[in-house]
Amino acid sequence: MMIKKIWAASFSPTGGTEHIVSLLAEEMGKCLKLPVHKISFTLPDERKKSCTFTEEDLLILGTPVYAGRIPNKILPDVDRSFEGNGTLAVAVSVFGNRNYDDGLMELALLLENHGFCVAAAAAAAARHAFSDDIGTGRPDKQDEKELRVFARRAAEKIKEFSGKEKIVSGNKSSCGVSALQITGHNPVGPYYTPLRADGQPAKFLKAKPVTDENLCNRCGTCASVCPMGSIRSDDCSVVEGVCIKCQACIRACPTQAKHFEDEDFLSHVEMLREHYTRRAANTFFL
Repeated sequence: MMIKKIWAASFSPTGGTEHIVSLLAEEMGKCLKLPVHKISFTLPDERKKSCTFTEEDLLILGTPVYAGRIPNKILPDVDRSFEGNGTLAVAVSVFGNRNYDDGLMELALLLENHGFCVAAAAAAAARHAFSDDIGTGRPDKQDEKELRVFARRAAEKIKEFSGKEKIVSGNKSSCGVSALQITGHNPVGPYYTPLRADGQPAKFLKAKPVTDENLCNRCGTCASVCPMGSIRSDDCSVVEGVCIKCQACIRACPTQAKHFEDEDFLSHVEMLREHYTRRAANTFFL
């Protein structure tokens, strides 16, 4: 087999996952002397597309970790959208400084089930979408150094496969969930239960962002970045569909008109600030 293209794919409402996947792809592209092509499946229309890859492709697939796993509302799209044919892949889970739990295991298993051979995997820490106080400034220079070292090592591993026979997913001794000893449960466990500051379960499933009408200038930016397409473009104060609490609308709003008022959600953020401001480690599997 001979790799000819690198594909960097990500679901990234606030840009953190896309940034990390792009950094890895850029470094691997340099090492392998291959072009990098980007795929975004963040917005609804982008997730309608399906991508099929061959043994001449290398896929770097990244998703954020929500409650310890791939975001539940996005999981069906990820499961449907990527098909490999003995295609080498790098699984990347980006977590907001708490824990990646089963998120990386879930992504790697999904890739294996769709014809990919997972040659490497990474769980990378980033600033939490809920608050700049959780994982502040991450990925920082130290993170980027670690990520680039991982990318170069992954590229060297992939070079070993060049010119060899087609890899059948899961049958290469140095590839796959078992060979890489990826952390997590197999089968994957339940989603993490978010907690309030008092330690009780935080129930904010139905919480949606609120718009400050005095600050909103009706620009429509929030509607354009919502990964669920739930914010009405003609009235941005109305959230008609599901909200996954990704914070894309809040971080994109030029006038800071969006915010959450749900008590359980805010209490959960306080719990995260209290317990998860320490520096979480990146974890790499080769």
